[in-house]
Amino acid sequence: MKKIGLLVLIAALAVGFFYFDLNQLLTLQGLKSGLVTFEAWRSDSPVFVGGGFLLLYVIVTALSLPGAVIMTLAAGALFGLLWGTLIVSFASSIGATLAFLVSRYLLQDAVQSRFGDRLKAFNEGVARDGAFYLFTLRLVPIFPFFLINLLMGLTAIRALTFYWVSQVGMFVGTVVYVNAGTQLGQLESLSGILSPSLLLSFVLLGVFPLMAKKILDVIKAQRVYAGFTKPKSFDRNLIVIGAGAGGLVSAYIAATVKAKVTLIEAHKMGGDCLNYGCIPSKALIKSAKVAHQMRHAENYGLNSSEPTFSFKKVMQRIHDVIAKIEPHDSVERYSKMGVDVVQGYAKLIDPWTVEIQLNEGGTQRLTARSIVLSTGARPFVPNLPGLEEVGYYTSDTLWEAFAKLDEPPKRLVVLGGGPIGCELAQSFARLGSKVTQVERSARIMRREDEDVSVLAQDSLIQDGVILLTSHRAVRCEKEGDVKRLIVEHEGQESVVEFDALICAVGREARLEGYGLENLGIETKGTIVTNDYLETLYPNIFAAGDVAGPYQFTHVAAHQAWYAAVNALFGTFKKFRVDYRVIPWTTFVDPEVARVGLSEQDAKDKGIAYEMVRYELDDLDRAIADSAAKGFVKVLTVPGKDKILGVTIVGEHAGDLLAEFVLAMKHGLGLNKVLGTIHTYPTWAEANKYAAGEWKRAHAPQRILNWLEKYHTWRRG
Repeated sequence: MKKIGLLVLIAALAVGFFYFDLNQLLTLQGLKSGLVTFEAWRSDSPVFVGGGFLLLYVIVTALSLPGAVIMTLAAGALFGLLWGTLIVSFASSIGATLAFLVSRYLLQDAVQSRFGDRLKAFNEGVARDGAFYLFTLRLVPIFPFFLINLLMGLTAIRALTFYWVSQVGMFVGTVVYVNAGTQLGQLESLSGILSPSLLLSFVLLGVFPLMAKKILDVIKAQRVYAGFTKPKSFDRNLIVIGAGAGGLVSAYIAATVKAKVTLIEAHKMGGDCLNYGCIPSKALIKSAKVAHQMRHAENYGLNSSEPTFSFKKVMQRIHDVIAKIEPHDSVERYSKMGVDVVQGYAKLIDPWTVEIQLNEGGTQRLTARSIVLSTGARPFVPNLPGLEEVGYYTSDTLWEAFAKLDEPPKRLVVLGGGPIGCELAQSFARLGSKVTQVERSARIMRREDEDVSVLAQDSLIQDGVILLTSHRAVRCEKEGDVKRLIVEHEGQESVVEFDALICAVGREARLEGYGLENLGIETKGTIVTNDYLETLYPNIFAAGDVAGPYQFTHVAAHQAWYAAVNALFGTFKKFRVDYRVIPWTTFVDPEVARVGLSEQDAKDKGIAYEMVRYELDDLDRAIADSAAKGFVKVLTVPGKDKILGVTIVGEHAGDLLAEFVLAMKHGLGLNKVLGTIHTYPTWAEANKYAAGEWKRAHAPQRILNWLEKYHTWRRG
C-alpha cells in the first residue's frame, strides 16, 4: 500500500505539472520571457529565490520531469557562473538521488526477481566497477540523466556512492551548461549553445571520459600496487605460467609479435588436454568404437564377431598417439619460435617478479611487465569415506596405471554422469568391462536438454553400462581383496563390488602454490578476473581452466588471445573477451554437440524461442552409414531466422556444429544456411534440412494460397 500511495503521489504531481502548463515555463522561450521578472525577484530576495530555485530543481529532477537543461541555463542567467554552478551541482545530485531511491523502492525487487539471471553479469559489473560506470555516464551530458537515475536504482550500488559520484561526475557538464546560460539573452534556440566559444568546452567534455578513465586507472593502480617497488626495467615483456592450451597460445602470440616471452611449465608440455584429457580419451573412444562395430558388423552386411585384442596394445596405441602429437607442443618447437621455455615450478613474488624452482635444481628469478596465469585444472576428488583405502583413478592417472594391465578391469565403477564420466563408461564397457556408472542427479549429462540425456542414456545402456542415476555414493569399504561402493537411493543402501574405480565428478582449478594468496589475488573456485581477463593487478592476467567459466581447450586458446594481446598492448587498446558463441561436444556415441542456448537454458532464463528439429533417420547419408540415430535441434528468435542455439546428437555432431558456430558468430540466419550448397550425400546436409524445417514452418500461407489459385487459373 505504501508503494501504491507513493506512485499515486508521483502521478498526481506529474499530472499537475502538465495540467497547469508549468512545463511552458521550462522552455527556452518561456524562460527568456520571464527572465526580467526573475531577475527582479533575485535582486529583492537573493537567498529566498536561490533556495526556491534549488528546491524546484530538486523536484523537477526527482520526478524525472522535462526541463532540467532549461533550468541549468536559467541558473547561469540568474546567478552567474559561480553561484549557478553551485546551486545546480547540489540540486541535480540531490534530485537524482531521490529519483534513484524511488526507483529502488518501487521497482528493484520486482525487476531483480524476474530478470535476475539476465542481469547477473550486469549486477556483477556494477558490484565491481559500479562507481566508474556511473561516473563515465555522468560525464556524457547527452545521455538522458533521468534514465541513469532510474536504471541505477535497480542495481545494488550504494545510495551514498550514487550521490557523490553523481556530484563529481556531473560537475563538468554543469559548468558548461551554466556557462551557456550566462549568454541566455543572446540565445534564440538550444542549438545556439554550440557557439564557437563553447564548442571547445563540448569537445573537452567528450574527451573527458577517456581522460577520467586514465586518471582512475592510475589511481586504482597506485592503490593496488602500494607496498611494491616496480622494477625500472624488466627481463621479459611477458611471463606465461603453465604450458597447456592457454599458456601455449599466449606464448605463441607473444613470440609472433617479437615480444620477449618466457613460458614456465613444471610437468609436461601440452597440459591436460594432450597428456590426460582430449587426446588420450579420443584415442580410447576410437578403439572402443571399432570393437563395437565388430560386435555389430551385421549392421553393415558383414559377419559379427567378438573382438579379440590385447588391452596393453590398446593402451600403447593411446600413448603412441600422444607421442605423435607431442612435437606440436614441445620445448623444441616453441624454442624455435623464440619462446624461452623454462621447466620448473613458478611462484609470484610480487606483481612483476616470478621465482622458478627449476626441475634440474636451483632457482631463477625473472621480472616481466605482464604475467599470464594459465595453470589449468585437475580432477576433483570427493571426500568419500574409505576412498583412499580402496584406491581410485582419475582422468589424470588412469592412462599410466591401466597401461600396465593385461586386460581391462572386469568390474569398473565410474563416479559421475558428466561428459568425462559418460565417455569413459561407454568406452570401457565396449572394451569388455562390466561398468557401473553412479550419478547423484536424476539423469546423466544434466547440462543438456532432457531428450538429449535420454538418448545418451539409452545408448550407454545398450552398450552394457549399468546406470545408477539418483544414487548417492555414501562410502567405500574393503574386506580382504573385495572392494565395495555403498550407494544410497530413496533412503535405501545397496552395494556395488568393483575391481577399479574412476572418479569423474568434475575438475577444479589449480590455485595453490603460485603465490596468489600472498598477493591477495581473489579466487572463487577460479581466479577472479574482469572482462579483459585482468586480475586484481592490471598487469597479471588469467586464461584457461584456471580462469573459467568454461573448461574447454578451445576456450582456453580463445581466452589466451585476449590475455596476450591485452598484456602486451593494453596500454593502447584493451579487448573484452567474447563468450557469445561457445561450442562444446561430448564424445559419447552418438556425439552430443551444442552451441548457444538449449531449451532448458531458454526456459530457465525466460527467453522466448521457437524450435525446429530434424531427425537424422531421414538423412540419406546417415541411412547409408547405418547410423541413423539422433537429431538436429535449432532454437530461433520467434518469427525470425536468427539462431539462439543449436544441439546436434549424432555421428560427427562435433564437426557438423561448426557451420552453426560460424553462422551465429557472424549473424547469419537459417535462410543463409538453407541457401548454401551442401555436397550430397554428406552428414552436413542435416544442417540444411534443419533450416528447411524452419522455412516450412514459416511459409507464407496466404501467398501460397493465391499462387495455387493463380496456377489453377493458368490451367484453364
